[in-house]
Amino acid sequence: MFLLIKFTLLYAVVLMLVAMGGMFSERSGVINIALEGIMAIGGLAGVFVLVLFPDLPAPALVALSILASAVSGMIYSLLLGFSAITLKADQTIGGTALNMLATAIAIVLVKAFNNGSDTGNGAASAKLNYTNAAFIYKIGPFTVNIFLFIGIILLICSYVFLFKTKWGLRLRACGEHPQAADSVGINVYQWRYTGVIISGALGGIGGFAYIVPSVTTWNFEVGVAGAGFLALAVMIFGQWKPFHIAGAAVFFAVFRSLANIADSTVLSHLGLSKNIYNMMPFIASMIILAFTSKNSQAPKAEGIPYDKGAR
Repeated sequence: MFLLIKFTLLYAVVLMLVAMGGMFSERSGVINIALEGIMAIGGLAGVFVLVLFPDLPAPALVALSILASAVSGMIYSLLLGFSAITLKADQTIGGTALNMLATAIAIVLVKAFNNGSDTGNGAASAKLNYTNAAFIYKIGPFTVNIFLFIGIILLICSYVFLFKTKWGLRLRACGEHPQAADSVGINVYQWRYTGVIISGALGGIGGFAYIVPSVTTWNFEVGVAGAGFLALAVMIFGQWKPFHIAGAAVFFAVFRSLANIADSTVLSHLGLSKNIYNMMPFIASMIILAFTSKNSQAPKAEGIPYDKGAR
């Protein structure tokens, strides 16, 4: 049970952070399929900080690496914003392209780094080794990581910003009825860029939280193993609302955790392959979304490029 709780909290925080990132983007009217790629870029930047500055004091190392993951996610998300908002390109195709590009960028940079620091013969792998001790804490029988506390803080801040401030109302208006928002002086383009940038920051932190607390070596050839797409399912199941998303993240995280604890529990007697358990959260997402899609309350203008002249 301790193992189940440990891995559930680990994956729930990741899914919640990334899904909330998608929520901000889609609330502003931009579909963010690129969450998978943003996670990979954010994770890469954060891990590079751990590799390059291992001797920094623990608080400074944690703060700098998380900041690097957030900033890199924001910068990478601007590519989606430019294509979807400025160029009015198809948002789904643009996001898919950014997902493929992110993994390629990560592989090239990590291999170049390893070649430069090791043999330099072009045969280096796409793996990076680092220490994660600064991110992990013991609280009684539980082992938790700092992203749990960061996730709770960001969850509360997201709810307050989105539903209790005038800025959140403006952002939501751009995703529901941008023409009406523009008619009262709200800059739709500006707020859509804001939503995408916030999405990039949360997605970047989520990618870093997915990689660092659980292992001390990561192969960037696998990206983030589909976690970004699972976060999209969490966002839809959570109806684009922060606390609903948090609940959905815990639900999906339980399924994701079974793959990690199956060998240590009674589930090992079933003789099922670990791949079956790895598939469970994605199977659950398809089943749940199939039954709940009719009642989905997505922002009405999401995915529709805004044309100021079409009011």
